[in-house]
Amino acid sequence: MALSREQIAKRVAMELQDGYYVNLGIGIPTLVANYVSSDIEVMLQSENGLLGMGPYSETAAVDADMINAGKETVTAAKGAAIFSSAESFAMIRGGHVDLTVLGAFEVDQHGNIASWMIPNKLVKGMGGAMDLVAGAKNIICTMTHANKQGESKLLSECSLPLTGVGCINKVITDLALLEIKDGAFYLLERAPGVSTEEIITKTAGKLIVAGDIPEMQFN
Repeated sequence: MALSREQIAKRVAMELQDGYYVNLGIGIPTLVANYVSSDIEVMLQSENGLLGMGPYSETAAVDADMINAGKETVTAAKGAAIFSSAESFAMIRGGHVDLTVLGAFEVDQHGNIASWMIPNKLVKGMGGAMDLVAGAKNIICTMTHANKQGESKLLSECSLPLTGVGCINKVITDLALLEIKDGAFYLLERAPGVSTEEIITKTAGKLIVAGDIPEMQFN
């Protein structure tokens, strides 16, 4: 079965390492804050000016002024800092973010990402993604493997306007975990109950499948 949004976020959280500074984009990436292991210390950054973002509040007593980039109310972790968006982007542009987690419309086998606009549809703005893909040392993309029409979103070449070029390292979809290198998607793990054949069918870009692909294991 395909992974839920929460399961995708949980698998992303398993990629975090102790001491990381991590930027979480809007959508599925913001859910990662709920699944950070208690065995590590990471500082989650929100581009609107919060470093040390905690999980979503489990109570009704929330601070309406404590929000993430998606305008959702969140909590602050111990040691958190709040600053202007200008300082936040100075951190991003200065290369001080170890990992960025973003959503996307399309990703291709060369590590290109299209995430900010679909032609002829309302565009609110490009947001901070272009800075994030240029400034982060490592980028993971979260997305569905195919669109609502069943067409692959993992392509040989992006068809939509690009956000960044050659910048995506890994993709975690509702079907699989893939690494992008040497001009191809390398299948590393598959969602529980999802066959390798289904992933092959729904991947339009060059896909390398080496040996038996294990199912994802969640702690």
